[in-house]
Amino acid sequence: MFNENLVQLRKLNQMTQEDVAEKVGVSRQAVAKWESGETSPDINACVVLAEIFGVSLDDLVNWENDENLGLDAPPRGKHLFGIVTVGDKGQIVIPAKARKIFNINPGEKVVVLGDEGQGIAIVKAQDFLNLANMIRKCH
Repeated sequence: MFNENLVQLRKLNQMTQEDVAEKVGVSRQAVAKWESGETSPDINACVVLAEIFGVSLDDLVNWENDENLGLDAPPRGKHLFGIVTVGDKGQIVIPAKARKIFNINPGEKVVVLGDEGQGIAIVKAQDFLNLANMIRKCH
């Protein structure tokens, strides 16, 4: 898992093993061993790797493409929560991980925003209203 993620992220960022080794402060051979799964880096090197590639440490180590629509690990702060089904009346179930990360609780209201070019966004109603009031006060 880690070694596959390292290879994909390195290639996605158009870096060589030497480029990665230089940024982490190790030899190219060390990076090659990490990528082959022969050895694993220490936690400090993992933190540096996550920073280099702009992903979370958890995604660097644990991301599994086949469980995530075959996609590479997302940039830090971006999430793929999976696919949901739209019900007959347009309802969707927000995945538990998304509710936890964004602190969305049962009974709480959300605002659904749309951009025909980019898609739909769901924002907690109170956060949206707070932002709208801040903008209103500035004008």
